[in-house]
Amino acid sequence: MTSTQMCGYDVEQGRAYVYTVTDSAISMGELVATPQEETKARPYGKRNPNAVIEQRQQRLYRKQLDGLTPRQLVLEHSSREGIAVSTAWRDWTQVSEWVKEDWESHRDDLLPRLQNMRERLFHAALKRGQLQTCAQILDSLGRVVGESAPETISMSVPQLSVTIADKRSD
Repeated sequence: MTSTQMCGYDVEQGRAYVYTVTDSAISMGELVATPQEETKARPYGKRNPNAVIEQRQQRLYRKQLDGLTPRQLVLEHSSREGIAVSTAWRDWTQVSEWVKEDWESHRDDLLPRLQNMRERLFHAALKRGQLQTCAQILDSLGRVVGESAPETISMSVPQLSVTIADKRSD
């Protein structure tokens, strides 16, 4: 039994057909059409698993510390990762939510961390001889512990006003 296959495509229905002709039971003039679905490419590209998407979002989260604007970050993220700009904006939305969660959870720890940073900055500036920076850091440390600057002390002193009454009206 010999068989010959010929391919065709139905434009109206969008399907590919494979026509098989055999010489055993069917005469040579007849064709038997068996429709076979052709796998098409996905219209929105390859679907990524959630782990791949999360890793991509985490790379954007790390990149946000560069100090760029959100638009610059999103456009750079789009070109670097090879994704659409709309997908990059969805990633940015997730990163923004993570930042809000971080702020809420670490808000209580922020004051001691700032104090530690100020102290390290003070020592580094003192080593380099940057005395103006040291003075500014000491001033900010003093404000945190409640020390008032001389300007604010002088503003809080009561003011005296003396007026002299006119004696001619008596």
